[in-house]
Amino acid sequence: MVEPPTRWYYEYITANLFLASHLSRIIYVGQTRYQRVEIIETVPFGRCLVLDGRTQSSEADEFIYHEALAHPGLTCLPNPRSVFIAGGGEGATLREVLSHRTVEQVVMVDLDQEVVQLCQQYLPNHHQGAFHDPRLTLVYDDAARYLETHPEQYDLLVVDIPDPLEGGPAYLMYTREFYRLARQRLNPGGVMVAHAGPCSPINYHEGFTAIHSTVRSIFPTVAPYRAYVPSFGSEWGFLLAGENVEPAALIPQEIDARLAARVTRPLRFYDGITHRSMFALPKYLREALAKEERLITRENPLYAI
Repeated sequence: MVEPPTRWYYEYITANLFLASHLSRIIYVGQTRYQRVEIIETVPFGRCLVLDGRTQSSEADEFIYHEALAHPGLTCLPNPRSVFIAGGGEGATLREVLSHRTVEQVVMVDLDQEVVQLCQQYLPNHHQGAFHDPRLTLVYDDAARYLETHPEQYDLLVVDIPDPLEGGPAYLMYTREFYRLARQRLNPGGVMVAHAGPCSPINYHEGFTAIHSTVRSIFPTVAPYRAYVPSFGSEWGFLLAGENVEPAALIPQEIDARLAARVTRPLRFYDGITHRSMFALPKYLREALAKEERLITRENPLYAI
């Protein structure tokens, strides 16, 4: 008879549902100026970064989240050269962006220097040395404040920030005000991509539809898509926004050709067939997005449950 694990890591997916993983060891626990940080190791997911009690990524499946976040936007652009990353402390989004040989400059702005340094030390399989790439300019600041005070423009702007927790460091970056600023910092034809929270049947209403409605109030076109991330215990939503964004119009063969010509490392999740499936939303999500009227603002922010 197999003995059950003696230690478990529990995380609530909704108020009535939690995910439990066999906990191997606790690598680091601490409190930065902005948030509580835990780096743990579980049997199913390997090393995980947890901020304020929410899993941000795990070794076993971070490639799903980070490839889904970075590559559709890059692949839809004809020649992406300049990229801005808001957040992304693990360095895995940076890793994926830098894998495109067309990219000449990346500005990554993360508020929490301690988290970035901890990730560099304890999560080497996430960043894989990306922080040492000479194309990177790494800044420790509030990304919204940086964009307000630095008028440079970018081909791609990636929003890879923590959940909008009340009192947390990121909730004001889910607002119309921030998305308007992001649009102003894009080059003509540029796109913004952002993660938009869980979008399974039991939790899409928590934020995904409202974030989509808010982004759609700023950008002429918005293309929602999703991917299942096991360590998140949910389907996860993303938004690709720009002046004329039509990622679903790209056929799988064209996606694969662009990846073959541009990407310098093998991908494990994203390719032409995956691209097509991500943007083919199920009926419940299409109907929910069409009905949503909430707009997130500084005066009326969204808080994750």
